[in-house]
Amino acid sequence: MACAKLQEYLDSQRVKYVSIKHSPAFTAQEIAASAHIPGQDVAKTVVVKLDGEMALVAVPATRMVRLNHLKAAMGVQKADLASEEEFKGRFPDCEVGAMPPFGNLYEMVTIVDEALAKDHEIAFNAGTHTELIRMAYSDFDRLVQPKLLKG
Repeated sequence: MACAKLQEYLDSQRVKYVSIKHSPAFTAQEIAASAHIPGQDVAKTVVVKLDGEMALVAVPATRMVRLNHLKAAMGVQKADLASEEEFKGRFPDCEVGAMPPFGNLYEMVTIVDEALAKDHEIAFNAGTHTELIRMAYSDFDRLVQPKLLKG
């Protein structure tokens, strides 16, 4: 079942979405394959630290977060990956590593790769390793108001 905070938020905003159950998968590429969705259409959520502040970055499952690019694009001095130990307490209703790209629900900035923003839909972990949410990108953009990561 999707994390309660996410599901309640989407329902309260009257957003149309589809929940897709899949066999347990732990990497974004495995999730895409398990759900029969192309990897470039599944958002991988990565927790980073930008000048020490945690943020969420959503990139296509087929890509890696390029920290030097992220640092330059966001105008920060330092960009690092956050360790699971550093962030697991920030997402109490999610399985570790299955956070949805909804930083607004967890008092964090969300940054989205422009490749995801070009699609009509976005799919992402629903807080578990066995469920995805697929919804219109326009609704995601309206609710999350992410910063766009170009290039």
